[in-house]
Amino acid sequence: MQLVPGSLRRPAIALLAACVAVTVAAGIRLAGYGLPEWLDAAFDPRIQAQMGRYPVVLNWLPHLGGQKLVAAMTLALILACAITRRWRGAVLVVVAVPVAVGLTEYVLKPSVGEAIGQGFPSGHATGTFALAATFAVLLANPPRRRVPGGVRLLLVLVAVLAAAAVAAVMVAIGAHDFTDAVAGAAVGTGVVLACALTLDALGRAG
Repeated sequence: MQLVPGSLRRPAIALLAACVAVTVAAGIRLAGYGLPEWLDAAFDPRIQAQMGRYPVVLNWLPHLGGQKLVAAMTLALILACAITRRWRGAVLVVVAVPVAVGLTEYVLKPSVGEAIGQGFPSGHATGTFALAATFAVLLANPPRRRVPGGVRLLLVLVAVLAAAAVAAVMVAIGAHDFTDAVAGAAVGTGVVLACALTLDALGRAG
């Protein structure tokens, strides 16, 4: 069974292209000014002011995007796929989430991040959005549609909002700038979509 149903394949490809474009645009720094710097200057203070009202959230929410919890949730998704015998979904989880996190931590941060003097992209945003995107893909075309489409959509929205909250709180505590968080979200989402589309293409070829 396809991970990305035919009706969603073109939107998924378009979203993947957008994720690549956003990551590239967010990483560009032009002589002290440009789109990324303007966005950071506009959004960072607003996010910090709004979320600064909730110190409890600032204290515990970053843990949701930590590597240990991301790994635990990844294992939970793998187990769920194994129980339901969604082997292609299990492969997606095994490959996509670690690849997304590894791309951020071991490729983009040491190269682009160090070059521009920032923690680019945000690892917390990458991990949580990779999980949310994987969750969305798994719910897009489940083998047994016992859960109504509206409920599945609501579950996906909750996952995306949780990922967005983690990305925002990293900006609020000063660990990242707005563009770092946006790029992390784009990397996490884009890698999952690329892996899902590739697995589907390999399945059709096989």
